[in-house]
Amino acid sequence: MSHPVVIVGSGYTGRYLAKALTKASRRFFATSRDPNRHLAMLAETTRLHFDLQRPETWINIPSEADIVWCFPAMPLDLVGPCAEALKAGERRLVVLGSTSAYDTGELHHYPPPWLDETAPIDLSRPRVQGEEYLRKEQGAIVLRVAGIYGPDRNPLSWIKAGKVGPSRRFVNLIHVEDLADICLLALEKGGRGEVYNVSDGAPRTWEDICVAACDRWGVSSPAGTLAQEPGKRIDTRKLRDRLPIRLRHLDLYESLESLSQG
Repeated sequence: MSHPVVIVGSGYTGRYLAKALTKASRRFFATSRDPNRHLAMLAETTRLHFDLQRPETWINIPSEADIVWCFPAMPLDLVGPCAEALKAGERRLVVLGSTSAYDTGELHHYPPPWLDETAPIDLSRPRVQGEEYLRKEQGAIVLRVAGIYGPDRNPLSWIKAGKVGPSRRFVNLIHVEDLADICLLALEKGGRGEVYNVSDGAPRTWEDICVAACDRWGVSSPAGTLAQEPGKRIDTRKLRDRLPIRLRHLDLYESLESLSQG
């Protein structure tokens, strides 16, 4: 019988993870610093009060449960004691990291090189310090996640608002529904202490996305939003080879069409 799962930090990704767990008929709990207000959409019996800044709440995590850690694992001086209190090494622990962990330095080569899980990381970042502690000391499975999009996080809205523009900068994306499915697969089959890059496997330039946005949906970005950095191209071969999963959102433009209709 599968252990229950605790979603630690029930924000955007956590909400979709709860849906995936419900669909899989797997028992779960979700945490928040104010569960009755932020988790009102969930049954009261699934809501847990947890705040990394308040050690007295750490005991609310059921001892037999596996964990998906959805918020930045920082600061280290709290992440470490919390993980020890949870005896994280004795349960399955998946940590959502970010591809921003990779240290590309002053890279100006274009197109940028592909980055797999062996690429250098920036250990000066507090979040990366926490992720590496959980991975090395607690056996966490770390998912280095690309940019997350989906309902209420529509790249077309980012373009329209001028948050991004038609540059040659590469971007890597993953739909939140696919990310939730990958989290569950990592819980079941991920190797302890392993890192997996997570994206849809198809880096694109913002220029290409902006052209499609204009041609298909009449959405354009305000002037003056051009980025000069080359960005990253994230290699997901390890994910595909070791945690084979059929992504539902491989075609970005089909997904954007669905979002624009929703």
